[in-house]
Amino acid sequence: MAETLEFNDIYQEVKGSMNDGRLRLSRQGIIFKNSKTGKVDNIQAGELTEGIWRRVALGHGLKLLTKNGHVYKYDGFRESEFEKLSDFFKTHYRLELMEKDLCVKGWNWGTVKFGGQLLSFDIGDQPVFEIPLSNVSQCTTGKNEVTLEFHQNDDAEVSLMEVRFYVPPTQEDGVDPVEAFAQNVLSKADVIQATGDAICIFRELQCLTPRGRYDIRIYPTFLHLHGKTFDYKIPYTTVLRLFLLPHKDQRQMFFVISLDPPIKQGQTRYHFLILLFSKDEDISLTLNMNEEEVEKRFEGRLTKNMSGSLYEMVSRVMKALVNRKITVPGNFQGHSGAQCITCSYKASSGLLYPLERGFIYVHKPPVHIRFDEISFVNFARGTTTTRSFDFEIETKQGTQYTFSSIEREEYGKLFDFVNAKKLNIKNRGLKEGMNPSYDEYADSDEDQHDAYLERMKEEGKIREENANDSSDDSGEETDESFNPGEEEEDVAEEFDSNASASSSSNEGDSDRDEKKRKQLKKAKMAKDRKSRKKPVEVKKGKDPNAPKRPMSAYMLWLNASREKIKSDHPGISITDLSKKAGEIWKGMSKEKKEEWDRKAEDARREYEKAMKEYEGGRGESSKRDKSKKKKKVKVKVEKKSTPSRGSSSKSSSRQLSESFKSKEFVSSDESSSGENKSKKKRRRSEDSEEEELASTPPSSEDSASGSDE
Repeated sequence: MAETLEFNDIYQEVKGSMNDGRLRLSRQGIIFKNSKTGKVDNIQAGELTEGIWRRVALGHGLKLLTKNGHVYKYDGFRESEFEKLSDFFKTHYRLELMEKDLCVKGWNWGTVKFGGQLLSFDIGDQPVFEIPLSNVSQCTTGKNEVTLEFHQNDDAEVSLMEVRFYVPPTQEDGVDPVEAFAQNVLSKADVIQATGDAICIFRELQCLTPRGRYDIRIYPTFLHLHGKTFDYKIPYTTVLRLFLLPHKDQRQMFFVISLDPPIKQGQTRYHFLILLFSKDEDISLTLNMNEEEVEKRFEGRLTKNMSGSLYEMVSRVMKALVNRKITVPGNFQGHSGAQCITCSYKASSGLLYPLERGFIYVHKPPVHIRFDEISFVNFARGTTTTRSFDFEIETKQGTQYTFSSIEREEYGKLFDFVNAKKLNIKNRGLKEGMNPSYDEYADSDEDQHDAYLERMKEEGKIREENANDSSDDSGEETDESFNPGEEEEDVAEEFDSNASASSSSNEGDSDRDEKKRKQLKKAKMAKDRKSRKKPVEVKKGKDPNAPKRPMSAYMLWLNASREKIKSDHPGISITDLSKKAGEIWKGMSKEKKEEWDRKAEDARREYEKAMKEYEGGRGESSKRDKSKKKKKVKVKVEKKSTPSRGSSSKSSSRQLSESFKSKEFVSSDESSSGENKSKKKRRRSEDSEEEELASTPPSSEDSASGSDE
């Protein structure tokens, strides 16, 4: 026989809501852990008095009763698991797991039985329904009638708010059956009534959630928050956890009370009660009980007269009454020495506290995330600056929390903490032993290498280069004026033998040469820029000689029938025509469509045949084109040098022949207006001839004449 049994996806019925979780049965007892809140219910084996197996809405359920009257219900079992559970109960708990079905007759009269925390409405021996009396918020009586009101369930879409029981009068003297019914309900109901005096009162405490100043009255079973506008009564049974957290400034303390179910104000739900205290504030407290009662009730955890810091007194009293441990920050210490990290969640700034078993963020909105519900964490780059990073947490339910604007110096400490707690880190890398990609980012020293900073610098350099390129393209030539070593052969220095005798020798030619040089420089720089840029893929255009794709049967029919449709419907628009054609085609018989299908099939065959011929011819032509290109390139390389010598000799001879003319002679000639124009035309024609000689390979005669010159 197995020592333990474990069941996943089991639902516990608590106050009308079904809480998902895991159930574990062991020799010592039964443990249920709520997946949503992490709350653990532990039932000792010696406390169990009865176990009932029955069919419910979610398959089969288990109902357990304890010696102190508590009832626990767990649903979601399969029918086949009954034998396994029955044997386990017999072996380890010495209990017979009884099968008892609910009555489904639909009658509305029967008998009411009060057993422990349950009100059971039975017909015969079978229960019809059961009401946990802890769900009852109010019980009122009338003539032969009792009305039960219930707490609203926030998790359920529809909540049962009221049930009325008709109690027939009896002949017994001295006993009112209606009052007896009501007293049985009230003795077990969760009805908050401020009877008697408070144990102690804390006045004008600063509360962050809900915001305001509140007087806190401590009663034996509940906590009463009394403010100027609102009052809240919080039963101690709804308190889930207590946290005592030091503020980053080391002068204040947060006291956080986690609630389930939350307190409500209109449509707002407060899952956390957050109090803020100053460390310097002291108080002397006297409990409204005698010393014997204090000793009997609290067993030395509290004394009648106490004094100390205000936050210590509040936390000590709450711990004794709620009977839960107070969670404080563990070994984590941030870069500044504080036990928390400043960050932002959603739109508000707050503090994130790494705890021994989870994270808590205060204060707006408060968030508590347990380690066992975390799927993975992620260290992400800050969106606005490299001086900060984001810390992301994703739970197993798929909820994501992003804590942003965390200082870069906190990275190392936070990463070490997450690593020590063995949480899954999304961007760690493939191997467990490898250093994470953000290790270098964690260093707080400015001299250390920062991967993100280096990347930002590279992006800045690229942006600067792009800006320079755009300024070059816009026509500014200041950056192109000097390129040593590139144009030494083209530029004639004044001490060179090729230089003109005087600066006024031929200004028109020098201007044109200058323009040509600049154009060459621009072309060269454009080539360099193109080589730097990534190659852009260009879509190949369609070959006009390629055969056209065949039309479908519908398109062939439409082309043939378009004119007929137009004549039948004069003035019809193009869109209406296509709609009408679609309707006609839809209603056409199968035999008529087959005729057009055959035509479409013939057209498809012709297309395939034409494509084969086209592809075969294209392959041969591409081979011929490649061989031609190779030949052309060879010719250009061989003949490039000959025309350049001829053209350079011509230009030098022209410069020498015209160098004796002075600037004054050209400008002072009155009849030079017409002659100058004709000279310019002649020069242009000569230049064009030179360009043609340079660009086209010369014939054998031209090369011979060039050598003669």
